[in-house]
Amino acid sequence: MICRVADSIYWLSRYIERAENIARFIDVSQMSSLGGRAIRDAQWAPLIYASGDEAAFRERFGDDFSQQRVLHFAIFDEQNPNSIFSCVRSARENARSIRGELSTALWEAINRFYLRVTEARVAAGTIVENPHRFLERVKRSSHTIVGVVVATMSHGEAWNFAMLGRVLERADKTSRILDVKYFTLLPDLSLVGSTLDIVQWSALLESTSALHMYRKRFGKIEPKQVAEFLVLDRDFPRSMRFCVSLGEECLRALTGTAPGMFSNSAEQQMGMLNSRMNYANIDDIVNNGLHEFVDSFQQQINEIGGEVSKIFFQPEA
Repeated sequence: MICRVADSIYWLSRYIERAENIARFIDVSQMSSLGGRAIRDAQWAPLIYASGDEAAFRERFGDDFSQQRVLHFAIFDEQNPNSIFSCVRSARENARSIRGELSTALWEAINRFYLRVTEARVAAGTIVENPHRFLERVKRSSHTIVGVVVATMSHGEAWNFAMLGRVLERADKTSRILDVKYFTLLPDLSLVGSTLDIVQWSALLESTSALHMYRKRFGKIEPKQVAEFLVLDRDFPRSMRFCVSLGEECLRALTGTAPGMFSNSAEQQMGMLNSRMNYANIDDIVNNGLHEFVDSFQQQINEIGGEVSKIFFQPEA
């Protein structure tokens, strides 16, 4: 496959996944803002931290983490490369550049998503005041595109590049939302076990579509078990462990390397990270510091992404 085509498919998939995850972050922030003005005002800054855009936001707006400012920045700001609008626009540009490589159904689904988000910018002020309906449309549009990919794309190189981009993005964003929310959900330790506590942890699980599957496995909501489910569950498709495992499978499918071996640095790093996740224990993670574990995980995911780009998308000079 031509490097340019592989690159566009990979980033198209990442941008669609990123737009969906930003919508999920906003949803959980809204749910977490229940419980009074002080709590509500404290919930919007973590949304910026979770998306990794704190420096860019502060450079433009200082410490103004008001709901209206944060939501406009995260949803419609064209100067923010990680806003929902910017992500969908970038996904469409990547799709347009390889239009001939995509099925008609896939191109139409991506283009329709872009047009809906562009049209929504006209009513940005109203949507920022009450974004839930718009965010649900963003998530549904993302799910539609994923479904079209599954239904219309042969499971060859293009498929594996698309899946690799999706799971790397998903692993990163699941780790970010968990890292930020694990330490900021409760404004007061006296609220532990309260109705507000349950609502907020439920919102965190809901933001990753994990609430139903979590309850089937654990039943009662406990912070450490929430962390265990999102970090180490081997079957849930948005857990960090699942994403890394699938990412390694995609890399091996692309190179033809046998299990237990590696043919490039991306495979080596992904294999090492997968082994780490397979043998990790939630008690050790929490005792040694969840933030430290997640921070290291994010760094490794970023390094793997860099190696993937260097190995597969940059033609040799």
